[in-house]
Amino acid sequence: MKLFFVLVFVLTIPVIRAQVPHWGPCPEPSVQPNFNLKQFMGRWFEIAKLPAQFEKGRCIETNFTMRTDNSIRVVSSEILKGEVRKIEGTGVIEDIKNPAKLGISYSYVLPYSPYWILSTDYVNSALVYSCTDVLRLFHVDFAWIMGRKRSLPESTIDRAREIFANNNIDVTRMISSRQQGCDKTL
Repeated sequence: MKLFFVLVFVLTIPVIRAQVPHWGPCPEPSVQPNFNLKQFMGRWFEIAKLPAQFEKGRCIETNFTMRTDNSIRVVSSEILKGEVRKIEGTGVIEDIKNPAKLGISYSYVLPYSPYWILSTDYVNSALVYSCTDVLRLFHVDFAWIMGRKRSLPESTIDRAREIFANNNIDVTRMISSRQQGCDKTL
């Protein structure tokens, strides 16, 4: 049995290398009540995040648009080494009774990852959380402060961090995203 846990840990190291692992299962934060998916659609800029292996560039943004089949087209982009890089994925509402709990996948072979909207005013900012539980032994979480503009007032960022903390999400390692020099069209 011990060998099994060592093997699971060794196999998950590449996945969690730059992320923030924590012991125990994922927390269950509160999400945006009465979430309105149509109002959430559109362009969001990454203001701050927990470190993520898959986000290395600057000027990171995500654009959400509704498809005719009620799924969501998700296009994320960044500037990395002077080049604009984009990736397209699909988002779905995983539970119609709780529409703020989205699932997003950037591959047909991978399952949907949680993409939970904890809080949003739809016009200025949004707080997003995702967590992957590994055998309930530890979890890797992701958290983003998003804005409709490339910057937010410091008071909004402080309040966002407080909301994460009140939901047992450790954001002490959260870093500011680089949204300067975004002169290339994304």
